[in-house]
Amino acid sequence: MLSLKIDELSYSQVQHYLQHAVAPRPICFASTVNKAGLVNLSPFSFFNLFSTKPPVCVFSPSRRMRDNTTKHTLDNVLEVPEVVINVVSYSMVHQASLASTEYPDGINEFKKAGFTELASEIVRPPRVQESPAQLECRVRDVIPLGETGGAGNLVVAEVLLIHVHQDVLNEDGQIDQAKLDLVARLGAAWYCRVTPESLFQVAKPFGPTGMGVDQLPEAIRLSPVLTGNHLGQLANVEKLPSSGEVGEFGSRPEIKRLLDRFSGSGISRELQLHRAAASLLEEGDVEGAWKVLLQ
Repeated sequence: MLSLKIDELSYSQVQHYLQHAVAPRPICFASTVNKAGLVNLSPFSFFNLFSTKPPVCVFSPSRRMRDNTTKHTLDNVLEVPEVVINVVSYSMVHQASLASTEYPDGINEFKKAGFTELASEIVRPPRVQESPAQLECRVRDVIPLGETGGAGNLVVAEVLLIHVHQDVLNEDGQIDQAKLDLVARLGAAWYCRVTPESLFQVAKPFGPTGMGVDQLPEAIRLSPVLTGNHLGQLANVEKLPSSGEVGEFGSRPEIKRLLDRFSGSGISRELQLHRAAASLLEEGDVEGAWKVLLQ
């Protein structure tokens, strides 16, 4: 394993390793205004949601490495502590990237990048109409992390009002994750896209307490077939199926055929059961997988 000490690396090396490893990162497409009312629009990938009560997002405009100057977004929120965080979807990602160009102070990136200004209801900065979700925020604090080039400035933004386009909602009025078509930043010029094909769900360990991987039978825990993800699924149950449930499952034709085929070889039989369980786990059927493994 490669181990790297930060104080032995150049800034570009630190940036490379961190921005490639700490990814994907959501994009804060921040619209701000200065005291004169001039608008600025810029994307930041040092960004995330940090609290829901109160609802708080944090993003970080870093000081420029080449000359240690600050970005217009940071200057603006210090003058007018308000911001709209616009979500970036795939349909607007190239325009959002264009808005990151370092235009002179006073240049409106809405116009340069071809976005439509939409008046906010509570704060002064406008929203990006093309964004599927827009968060009107009040800046609670700005926390500088250093005074040298590359140092971040944490902009702590409390969400006051949420706007969501109707076409990304489901019939219950909630956001349909697959419809947002979000993009996120990786290292260098790399981005990723959240498509329906790339989405999957992981059962959260709420309610019953999972038994834990350490409590799995050794043959399962050390299986050459089952992966760490499979073990995590199996260990996220509080109790195993009853012997009656296991017996009933074993009477299914496909399970009987498998058991009969490998009845003379314990090792081969176990491997086949593990393979069958792995297939069920890939489909999200944890209970079925346990019923196979306990045959």
